[in-house]
Amino acid sequence: MNRLTAFFIATFMAFGTGLAHARDLNADEARKLRDAGTILSFEKLNAAALAEHPGATLTETELEEEYGKYIYQVDLRDMEGIEWDLEFNATNGTVLKNHQDR
Repeated sequence: MNRLTAFFIATFMAFGTGLAHARDLNADEARKLRDAGTILSFEKLNAAALAEHPGATLTETELEEEYGKYIYQVDLRDMEGIEWDLEFNATNGTVLKNHQDR
């Protein structure tokens, strides 16, 4: 095997490994985590997102597990029509990302 082929195989494997560490959680999994007190309720997380952009509208939400951490992703559209991507630590509500969608 030549070096270029080995490089592409190693790069592909590293990329694939990164993808394997993030997964979407379904509603039943999320409910169990909330009921166990592992994550905050979606109502609290949605309120935190809307507090970052008062008057905005939620357009999409998603709960993921990444590297053993629960991340709540929220898409918002503000009153001017600007879309925002936010991420929260679902266990404590800390804002991890808050930027304008481009």
